[in-house]
Amino acid sequence: ACAPFRRLHVCDQNLEQIEPIKITNTHNLLVDVCMAAKFEGQSITREYPKYRATYNDSPSQICTMLARSFADIGDIIRGKDLYRGNNKEKTKREKLEENLKNIFGHIYEELTRGKTNKEAAKERYKGDENYYQLREDWWALNRQEIWKAITCEHPGGTYFRKTCVAGNETESNCRC
Repeated sequence: ACAPFRRLHVCDQNLEQIEPIKITNTHNLLVDVCMAAKFEGQSITREYPKYRATYNDSPSQICTMLARSFADIGDIIRGKDLYRGNNKEKTKREKLEENLKNIFGHIYEELTRGKTNKEAAKERYKGDENYYQLREDWWALNRQEIWKAITCEHPGGTYFRKTCVAGNETESNCRC
């Protein structure tokens, strides 16, 4: 299967560089994922003028690219990434998945050692050796900050459809 160009190296230099040993809590992970998203957004924003000159697409395309990369990051974090790439990329993705499993294992340990809600955490996440539910919950709690990070370098543009509460288009940074 063919993948869009943006998927060939998404988070290649960023999420894959996160070291599980340095992630001791959910806040550390959020900082690293936001940095990865910021660099991903910068990369897309920087390369977009060349892409647009070649393909002559509409201005909304950059927001679409940012949104799709954001969704890719979400899939990777939640363990739902279907794209494995060639053998070299497949090995990197497997290593990244193992790192994320270890990171969420650390977060699980922190949650179940805590003074509050540790029994509820144990009950909610029991038997989930890959921490998929914890990963889903983490993503749901942090996705807004990650969206801000991936779009922070894009100063303008409108989204591909009307998405704001009032039914109007986004005004800047691909946000309402």
